[in-house]
Amino acid sequence: MKADELYRKITWRKYVLLLSFAVTCIITLIIDISTGPAQLPILEVFKAIISPGQSDPTTHVIVWIIRLPMALMAISVGASLAIAGAEMQTILDNPLASPYTLGVSSAAGFGAALALVLGVGIIPNAETFLIPLNAFFFSMLACLLIFFISKMKGVSTETMVLAGIALLFMFNSLLALLQYLASEDELQAVVFWLFGSLLKATWPKLGIATSVLLITTPLLLRDAWKLTALRLGDEKAKSLGINVERLRLKAFVWISVLAAAAVCFVGTIGFIGLVGPHIARMFVGEDQRFFLPMSAFAGAALLSAASIGSKVIIPGAIFPIGIVTSFIGVPFFLALILLKRRGFW
Repeated sequence: MKADELYRKITWRKYVLLLSFAVTCIITLIIDISTGPAQLPILEVFKAIISPGQSDPTTHVIVWIIRLPMALMAISVGASLAIAGAEMQTILDNPLASPYTLGVSSAAGFGAALALVLGVGIIPNAETFLIPLNAFFFSMLACLLIFFISKMKGVSTETMVLAGIALLFMFNSLLALLQYLASEDELQAVVFWLFGSLLKATWPKLGIATSVLLITTPLLLRDAWKLTALRLGDEKAKSLGINVERLRLKAFVWISVLAAAAVCFVGTIGFIGLVGPHIARMFVGEDQRFFLPMSAFAGAALLSAASIGSKVIIPGAIFPIGIVTSFIGVPFFLALILLKRRGFW
């Protein structure tokens, strides 16, 4: 087989895989909408989405007001966290890099807890804006601290990862202090936020998170070949005429905004930003043209599946999704590690 024919065959296979994962996201989305304390037939869900005016009023409220924003938020946040994790792993050249492991999520948790303990959540409707804004501010602060550390002379990518881990422990310590000082009601609110939940998803919040995703992803894809070259090492990337420092800075800015916008609305959700990129890498490799969208689809499908799981663990109740992702993520990630060690991918 000629080289160009082999290339076309491999490329076609990657497009098919992307389409398969996109279809998987649609399937999990529909199942997510139909699953809950009030079970809805899938046909009724389709009817309520396609023809809202002709559906039953109760079904319309359940689908459009409650479940559809939550289900779409799972897709949006899952994609955002996976893309952020994928690009963090790329620019830091570390397979363990993700918004969770580098302290972005813990910083967001501290910001939200600070707002709750200071009484912001007691003011009617204030949590709709101020708590997510506080979470966004502190998660961006964590990203800026990592960035400024990276600008120090002689600092390597390994040092940036260690700095992120140090921030993770620092914000967790500050969070523990706030929990110790909080009243019983404040502590309950903080713990619930830290568990991670889609229950407070609304159309405005979904609009903000999705807008950030739709803006930042094309900006990252514009540098797809440069980011792919970066995986070959800094020296080889520089030999191809790439300004490595500038590329890392651009990517890190977009990653920071993407990760902060994702976690500020739903709370701490681990493993999606870590496992999603590894699934994508297993199927399509390091070519960013395919790796980036595949990471998005994998993360979206994982969080959507976790959303379904959160509603079926205890019938009639909704389990915190952050706990579900941990239960799914730990064995899944261990399985990926074992498969790699045995040469399956």
